Amino acid sequence: MAIPDKKERYSYADYLTWDEGGRFELIDGEVFNMSPAPSRRHQQVLRELSTAFSVFLREEECEVFFAPFDVRLLVENKQDDDINNVVQPDLSIVCDQKKLDDKGCNGAPDMIIEILSPSSVKLDRWKKFQLYEKAGVKEYWLVDPVNESVEIYFLINEQYKFQGVFTKADKISVNILIGLELDLNQIFE
Repeated sequence: MAIPDKKERYSYADYLTWDEGGRFELIDGEVFNMSPAPSRRHQQVLRELSTAFSVFLREEECEVFFAPFDVRLLVENKQDDDINNVVQPDLSIVCDQKKLDDKGCNGAPDMIIEILSPSSVKLDRWKKFQLYEKAGVKEYWLVDPVNESVEIYFLINEQYKFQGVFTKADKISVNILIGLELDLNQIFE
């Protein structure tokens, strides 16, 4: 079934009935269409990031997942009808295996990376930023493939603290994964 236009707020139960061909997200019950498909440059950067994380995490308990992968947020003790936040981050790192089920991640990942697209800048920088902060995502990266930069935030005392903007010339450490350092020249190659 396609998304009906009659409702103002939707739940995860509604989301599960929608066409599998489309990609959608729910934030506070509001629907966001994830079309069109990401650009080739977006996909290249996503590939490099997912490869770096996958290689590092091969023998670790944490796992990396890339879109489409449903992340249900602010779900504590809620049924599908009461869950109003379902997102598909470009990359999610989940260290608590109890949060993983056949539908995706049920709770806040430890880290989320969003790769900016012209159509997603406001959503990623504002609505998702606030949602991820409220849900308790420990580390949030905004990756700009056009300007070849990474903006990093850490959750400190339940609020995101800006850590800086890093470019191709930089090597950056992943706060939640001790020992992982990424050479941004390789990521933006």
